[in-house]
Amino acid sequence: MKTLLCWLAILSMTLGANAPAQTNTSVASVLTLAAAQKLALQNHPQIAAANYRALAAQEVVKETRAGFFPVVNAFGNVVGAETEDARILAGGLNNPSIYDRVAGGLSVSLLITDFGRTANLTASSKLQAQAEMQNANATREQVLLQVNVSYFGTLGAQAVLHVAQQTVATRQLLLDQVSVLASNKLKSELDVSFARVAVQESKLLLQKAQNNADDAMTSLSTALGYREPQPFQLADSEEPFIAKTNDVSQLVETALAGRPELLSLRNEHAAAQKFAKAQRDARLPVVSAVGMIGDSPSHDPHLPDNYEVGGIQLSLPLFAGGLYTARQHEAELKAQSDSELVRSLEDNIVRDVHIAWLNVNTALEQLRTTEQLVRNAAEAYDLAEARYKIGSSSIVELSEAQLSLTSAQITDADARYNVLIQQANLNYQTGVLR
Repeated sequence: MKTLLCWLAILSMTLGANAPAQTNTSVASVLTLAAAQKLALQNHPQIAAANYRALAAQEVVKETRAGFFPVVNAFGNVVGAETEDARILAGGLNNPSIYDRVAGGLSVSLLITDFGRTANLTASSKLQAQAEMQNANATREQVLLQVNVSYFGTLGAQAVLHVAQQTVATRQLLLDQVSVLASNKLKSELDVSFARVAVQESKLLLQKAQNNADDAMTSLSTALGYREPQPFQLADSEEPFIAKTNDVSQLVETALAGRPELLSLRNEHAAAQKFAKAQRDARLPVVSAVGMIGDSPSHDPHLPDNYEVGGIQLSLPLFAGGLYTARQHEAELKAQSDSELVRSLEDNIVRDVHIAWLNVNTALEQLRTTEQLVRNAAEAYDLAEARYKIGSSSIVELSEAQLSLTSAQITDADARYNVLIQQANLNYQTGVLR
């Protein structure tokens, strides 16, 4: 009768432990992965900085293209000369005519041809602007990768925290049960001591898991562009797992065609080639049309009331100490350097895609293994618990089974979200992370 009362007391504690907790009505809004990505694109300072650089590069295009348009300047003069001898001045081979006058006018100059220099400079600036746009896309994908990794890492940390909480509850329940049995001389105090040790170990695990979950949430908040940690409630990801494949060549081709870093470097190489041609063209003549028109309402009788003048101006550099040739060679060497950097980046991308593809396949294999591990550990724990209740095994065996189950559950949680992280990295390496 005494034994029956003990087991009834244990059953009542078990039911109390499994009773649903009181629902908290103040639930934070759920943050999905898509919403997290949208927040990061709106808030992250790196994306804003990259967009500003791209806009600034567009202004450079306008600056270089302005050479094709006329340059119009307005000017005015008010001159007072004490004597006519004032026009005989030192400091120049030609003496300016200085008379009393008030005059104003316009000057217009228009480039007729510089034999391609301005055209090549404009083309170079356009390619540089395209490169900055690709740099902005690269920054965008880097931020999205960081968001994905932080999001899945936070979900993984919260899954481990949930396992730790369940472990504490399970071991605390076992301690309560063993304590009741020990008080009725059905179990030894040694069993109580082992159960207490198991509870304290699970609390240490819970403390570590809670800290890791808080760290992960802090990292996620920073990835979303927030200065302070935000208390988000994350929705579990519904991303489908990528099926294992033996064909990586298509992924490599996609990466070589779409990685924004590579596209940016290719644009920079093309821009350097155009700039080298512009430096070569700097040694060619520049032909411009120049015109001036003006009026002088008050002037010396020696001067006319108004004036108009126009002509064609030819400028040809004859000797500058090798300046133009050196600039051309410098630009050509930098273009060749960019060509080698493009080839190096292509090699690195091929390597990174292969590694990311291998990591995805390995993560999938590990996930299948950990799922089987959890099933086996759960079966072993159920068996150990049944054996301990009927007294055919010691609490040491039950504690070991609990430890194996907890370890398997943590490993499985890590493996599940590691697959999603590796998939996001593969998408990033192939240039398709959106």
